[in-house]
Amino acid sequence: MRIKKHPILNFEGRKELHFTFNNEPLIGYEGDTVASALVASGIKIFSQSPHLQRPRGLYCAIGNCSSCQMIVDGIPNVKTCITILKEGMRVETQKDRGHLYD
Repeated sequence: MRIKKHPILNFEGRKELHFTFNNEPLIGYEGDTVASALVASGIKIFSQSPHLQRPRGLYCAIGNCSSCQMIVDGIPNVKTCITILKEGMRVETQKDRGHLYD
């Protein structure tokens, strides 16, 4: 699910980065955001709406909405669409656990 050829951008030679999503190992590439690495890995659902539990995925991709918020390295409410992927990151779906995250 990655763009491999582009008339302007060059994607060759980027370093592989290993991370986990809900304890499953995945691979992204240097320069990816967390969200782009997840989408490239086929993951489309990032969270659920609090009240009706409807699936939420990548929406604005510029950090304005809250659809991509996840727990990253133990920190809740991280906007994954603007967070650069790093080696060894732990990414988890943020679920309603009976309380709100600030």
